[in-house]
Amino acid sequence: MKMDATLSLKESVLSYLDRSGGLLKLAEDCKPFNDPQQSEAVYRFCIGVNPSDVIELDPTLGDCVLHDPLKATALFQSVCFLAIKTLSLVEKIHTVSQVNVILKLTHLPPFPEYTLDLCAFPRGYGPMRPVVMEGLVIAMTRVTKYTQGARFLCTEDDCPCSTGFHHIRVHAPGATESATVRNDFSCLICCSPLKEDVKFRVLGDKQLVELIHVRALDILSAHPQSSLRYQSVTLFLRDELCNSMRIGRLYRVLGIPAHVHQWPNITWSVEANSVQPWAPEYPHKVSDNFQALLKATACSPWRFSAMLAHSFGSAVVPPDLYNTLKLGLLLSLVQTRADATDTFHCLDLLVLTTDTLILDRLMAYSLSLACRGVRHQASGEMFASLSQDEHGAGTANIHAGSALLASGGICMLGDLGCYRRDRLDAIQSVLESRTVSVFIPGKKYGEDADQHLSFPVQCSFWALTDSTDPSRRPGRTDCAVLGTAEMGPVPAKLAEVFGLVIQCREMVGEQALLAQTVHTIQQAVQPGEPLYPSCMEFSTQDYQELLAHAQSLQVELSPGAEKMIHGYYMASRRVRSGQSQGVKVSVASIKLLISLAEAHCKLCLRTTVLEEDAVIAVLLCENSITLKHGTSALVIPPDAVFPCDLADLDGLHRRDLTLEQLHQNILRFIYAYAPGADTYIIEE
Repeated sequence: MKMDATLSLKESVLSYLDRSGGLLKLAEDCKPFNDPQQSEAVYRFCIGVNPSDVIELDPTLGDCVLHDPLKATALFQSVCFLAIKTLSLVEKIHTVSQVNVILKLTHLPPFPEYTLDLCAFPRGYGPMRPVVMEGLVIAMTRVTKYTQGARFLCTEDDCPCSTGFHHIRVHAPGATESATVRNDFSCLICCSPLKEDVKFRVLGDKQLVELIHVRALDILSAHPQSSLRYQSVTLFLRDELCNSMRIGRLYRVLGIPAHVHQWPNITWSVEANSVQPWAPEYPHKVSDNFQALLKATACSPWRFSAMLAHSFGSAVVPPDLYNTLKLGLLLSLVQTRADATDTFHCLDLLVLTTDTLILDRLMAYSLSLACRGVRHQASGEMFASLSQDEHGAGTANIHAGSALLASGGICMLGDLGCYRRDRLDAIQSVLESRTVSVFIPGKKYGEDADQHLSFPVQCSFWALTDSTDPSRRPGRTDCAVLGTAEMGPVPAKLAEVFGLVIQCREMVGEQALLAQTVHTIQQAVQPGEPLYPSCMEFSTQDYQELLAHAQSLQVELSPGAEKMIHGYYMASRRVRSGQSQGVKVSVASIKLLISLAEAHCKLCLRTTVLEEDAVIAVLLCENSITLKHGTSALVIPPDAVFPCDLADLDGLHRRDLTLEQLHQNILRFIYAYAPGADTYIIEE
């Protein structure tokens, strides 16, 4: 009866392969193996299997595929061997053991039983069946070799197994190298020792990856820390799956859990079956309160973003303080993203301040709104570190530092005055190249030669520095003419590679200091209660959803915005290169201008970048360049984006008038210093 059931399952396998096109693919995959130069013990075939189609064809076979993958593999192996022999596809295949079938599942049923939550790590010996997991890559090894299959011959000459392909060892999920290749195997017929025929050994590629739940990053971010501990899981990527995952990225992995026995230890790992990039879904919408604000400020293209910055971070600082910085943080949160072509857009931010404590708290609060935020500790690893692999691969395990863990988000560096000079130089190098280089010494990690690996750094960096502490400045002569007198411990070259530099001047006044003091005391005396009734309607969740919605918008430059950005860039290059210091405005400046204009457009929930968005970008960029290199012919006030208080409607109106005047000043600057500006800018 059991034989009849097995035969029925094999018939279903044959029927499925015929319907799904698997037999045709099998025939195509066999063609390279007919090369006379190629002679192997094992021939590997990947068979695509759709569990839903299999269940519809034969529920028993479908259950076998989902719950007993080893048995299902044996069924497909037997059918494929019969097909190969019947159709004479590969003459060099003599036994079924030579056919190494890998079932590639397209998906699993969307039920909890087939999902492995990395927050609820499994305990005990469960069934070895496929599961789906989602997580973040925190470490990986280089690609090394493993034995796919090997041929063994009996040492007794009179035994039939002393020739042919009767004893074939093939790698199985969860098996170690010693389970495939060892010198203590014995013949199944005469019990004599077996000896490997080394020339028939088949090697494949192997890579180990550590995956962890994405919520584990809360420990490294500004979120409130919990008492939970997170355990990573080790994935084995083999052959075509090698190099399909990158450090710091999120993936959905379909794999088979296995217990790996390496006496005296037992480790738990997963043999990956398929890997797909994964992006968690964040709620993004515009709350009713923000929609009402958008409607009320529709008369001006600048007011909505101004009110967003005005009320932002009220849990940390009073409204109307650090408006320029808060707008910069919002723009960076909106603009930090990867587009459909996997091109990463970032907006780095360096803040000069006299009060690092308050601004550190404000930046930490803003970091909690990012889709992924990592707060780097000065004593921790920023980019990447190496360790010896613990799973027997004998190679280097590359661990992600804060910058790689923050891929797709924000890496907050904090006060740069806490960093050694060599760390500052490393930050500068990475900001310039956007890559991290890792040196792997060959002798230490079992390789013949040293190796250099590079990893892309795809995150925005936030940093701040105390601009009034001369004691920590690393031996450089301050030069007020160049505008670097207030850069604190930050070398001029490092400040140059940060896209946007913002100087916070609000705390100079006694009135602002008093407002911050009252704010802090009220929070201590009345924790959890709203301090500012006008801001209580805009919650942290409202901002988080608004930023996620703004980040998803697709925008395009209008002709007016494009002409203003191009004109300002050309005029600024001409003016500053003609100065006595010979300051060079780099190509990165035009990228910064476009990035700022697009981010402001998105923050205002528009899809077309207007000339008014370009005005904000020019003002922020000009202030940033002035801090680095001094003023130019375009003279604007230090706080040009927020020249007055926004406590009432009159303040918003005065700001609109001032920005409009600055708009005209920018146009006159372009007319005067950009050749041919009058041909592409219409005078207003």
